[in-house]
Amino acid sequence: MRVVLYGKRECCLCDFAESRLRAIRETSPFDLVKIDIGSDPALFARFGTTIPAVEVDGAIVSEGRFDEKAVEAAVTRSSSSRTPR
Repeated sequence: MRVVLYGKRECCLCDFAESRLRAIRETSPFDLVKIDIGSDPALFARFGTTIPAVEVDGAIVSEGRFDEKAVEAAVTRSSSSRTPR
């Protein structure tokens, strides 16, 4: 599973989101990718006012204020859908 954190440098909200994502990853493993929106004008246009934004397997699940419950639920759903039956 891939979780993407869209943010920018020197953003305390982004730093908080990253720390919480790392904590969630301790119990529900996933690949965490950080993307600096300042490096891409299209990403800056899309997320400039709504960072941190978190994407789980291609779907945005949290924008602006970090929604830990929504992220955990999305990670759990994604993990359970990958479990062999």
